[in-house]
Amino acid sequence: MSKANSTGSTGTRRPADTYADADEATSASAPGPDGSAHGAAGERLSTAPREDRPETGGVPAMGVVAWVRWFWRQLTSMRVALILLFLLSLGAIPGSLIPQNSVDEMKVEAFKGRHTTLTPLYEKLQLFDVYSSVWFSAIYILLFVSLIGCIVPRTGQFVGQLRSRPPGAPKRLTRLPAYTTWRTEAEPDEVRAAALKVLRKRHFRVHEAGDAVAAEKGYLREAGNLVFHIALIVMLVAFACGQLFKSEGGKLIVEGDGFANTQTQYDNIKYGSLYDPDSLAPFSFVLKDFVGTYEKSGPQRGTPRTFEARVTYAEGADGPDRDGVIKVNEPLVVDGTKVYLIAHGYAPVVTVRDGSGKVVSRSAVPLLPIDNNITSSGAIKVMDGYKDKNGEKTQLGFKAFFVPTFAGHGKGQMFSQFPALDFPVLALSAYHGSLGVDSGLAQNVYQLDTSKMKEFKDEKGELLKKMLMPGEKLDLPDGGGSITYEGTEEWASFQISQQPGNGWALGGAVAAIAGLAGSLFIQRRRVWVRAVRGADGVTVVEMAGLGRSESARLPEELGELSGALVATAPVAPAAPEEPDAPDTPDAPDTPDAPHTDGKPITPHAGQDQEQDQDPDAPEATNEAGSRPVHPAEAPAEGAEK
Repeated sequence: MSKANSTGSTGTRRPADTYADADEATSASAPGPDGSAHGAAGERLSTAPREDRPETGGVPAMGVVAWVRWFWRQLTSMRVALILLFLLSLGAIPGSLIPQNSVDEMKVEAFKGRHTTLTPLYEKLQLFDVYSSVWFSAIYILLFVSLIGCIVPRTGQFVGQLRSRPPGAPKRLTRLPAYTTWRTEAEPDEVRAAALKVLRKRHFRVHEAGDAVAAEKGYLREAGNLVFHIALIVMLVAFACGQLFKSEGGKLIVEGDGFANTQTQYDNIKYGSLYDPDSLAPFSFVLKDFVGTYEKSGPQRGTPRTFEARVTYAEGADGPDRDGVIKVNEPLVVDGTKVYLIAHGYAPVVTVRDGSGKVVSRSAVPLLPIDNNITSSGAIKVMDGYKDKNGEKTQLGFKAFFVPTFAGHGKGQMFSQFPALDFPVLALSAYHGSLGVDSGLAQNVYQLDTSKMKEFKDEKGELLKKMLMPGEKLDLPDGGGSITYEGTEEWASFQISQQPGNGWALGGAVAAIAGLAGSLFIQRRRVWVRAVRGADGVTVVEMAGLGRSESARLPEELGELSGALVATAPVAPAAPEEPDAPDTPDAPDTPDAPHTDGKPITPHAGQDQEQDQDPDAPEATNEAGSRPVHPAEAPAEGAEK
C-alpha cells in the first residue's frame, strides 16, 4: 500500500493549482477543462463572495446602478471591513492621549490653557470629543454596515452548505494533494461500508455516491469566521447602547459621611443622550472606614497593600442596612449600578474661632493629592459667621498644604516621604476679604481666589503662615481669632455608573476570540474513498483528500484513515512472478529500446507524466495507440501482458 503524502503516491499538482480548478474554473456540475470533476470536488470550501469579472478585456461603461452596486461590494468586502476596523482603532488613540470633555472638563480647560496654539486646531477636529465626533461616528457606522453586509450573504451560503451533501469523487483522485491506493481481496461494497463507518466515527459528514464514498469535515472553520464577525457586531451594538443609555458620576466622601443616589448628591454627573435621569436606582451608603496599608521597605516602598472602603448600604428608601467592602476593580453592585473606588486622600480637621473665641467653623476639609506619597494641597474657606476685630462680617481663606509623613525641618522641601499618617503636618497661609462665592459663578472648591482678598501679616510684615502638627493652632493678628489643626480624617472618591451593555460586550469579546481561534486552527477538508473491482477480480481502493488551505495535517490524517480502513480491507498478497523467458541470442538488439526478457519495453504514459500534461491536451498514448489505464483497469501485478 502506498503512503499518503502531500504530493500523492505518484506525484500530484500543488494545492494552489487544485483550488484554481476547484474554486474558480468550475462549478458543482460543470466538468473541468480536462473532463474531470475537480470543480465539484473543491466547490465552495469557503463562503467568501466571488467577484464578477468581465470576460472581455475592455472595461464596460457603468451607470448609476452599477456604481452603487460596485460601492456596496467594496464596502461589504472583508478588505474594507479590516481597513475600517484599523481606522476605528487609530481614531481611538487621540481619545486616550488628549483630555476628553466627557471624562474631565477641568483637565480639558487646563490643557487648553497650556496649549493655546493647538487648541483651535483640536477644537476644529473635535479632538476633545473624539467618541462623539462626526468622523469617529462615520467610521463606526460604516464598519457596522460593512459587517452586516458581509455576514448576511455568507450566513445564507453557509446554511446552504450545511444542508447539502459533500460532492462526489473526482474522476482522477491522483490529482489531489493527498492520495493513496492499494489492492484488497475484500468486496467493493464491503470496503465502502467500512469507509462509511470509519469516517463517521471521526465525525465526517459522509454519503455514498456511485462507486465512492464522499466525506467532509471542518465546518466549524466557517462557523468560527461567522461567529467572529457577528461578535464584532454585538460588541459595537453593546458599546453604542452603553454610551446612549449610561449615567456616570463622581462623589468624594469623608469617613462618617454618606451618599444617596440622587442628582443633587453628585459632585459631577453625566448622562447618555437617551438616558432618563428619573431612572436612577434608589440606594444609599455610608463610608464607615477607609483602610490603606503600604509597603514600608524595599524597592516597592509606598506601594499600597490594602486599599478598601468599608461601607454600610441600603437598597431602596426603606431597605435594611448591609455591610460591604469596595476594593479597586471590585465594585459594589446595587440594583444594576456599580460603585467603584477610584481614589483616596486625607481631610485635615480644622476649627476656626473668631476674636471672642466663638467657634465659627469646624469640619474635615478634603485636600487633593499631588504625588504618590499623598502630598496634598487645597483651600480652607470660611464663608459665613466670622467677624473681624471691628465686628464687621468678612470671609476667611487659607491655602493649605498637607504631608502625611513629614521629613523634618531642614530636610529638603516639604513633601511627604510616605503615604501613611506617620508624621502629619499641615502648612497654612491666611487671607481675609471676599472669596468671590457670592458672584454666582462656579468656583473650584480646592483653589483659593485671592484677587479680592488681603493677606494677614505677621510681625515682620510678611504673609502669615505656619506649619501645624495635630493640636497646634495659628493665631490671627490683632486678636482676630485662630485656626486649630485638630486631627486627620481620610476620604475616598467613588464613581457611580450605570452602563447597560457591558455584559453583552464581554460576551461578544469572548465569542470573537473563540470564533477567531476556530477560523484559524480548524481546516475544512474533504475525503473520498473509491473501491472498484479490477480486471483481475481484485478490488482497487483509492483514497484522496482536499483541504481549504495547504496543510501538512491533511496527508497525515489521510494516512490515519487509510490505516483504519486497512483493518477491514487488508492489502492483497502480490501475485506470483512468471518464470523468465529463455534468452534468444539470435534476436537483433534494438539500440533505441532496452531489452527485458527478450522483449523491448514500450513507453508508457504513467501518472507522473500525466501531471505535467496540459489538461486541455488529448490524453497520451503508448506506441500501440492505447491510452494509459485507470488503476481500476490495471491488471494484477505479474499478470501476463
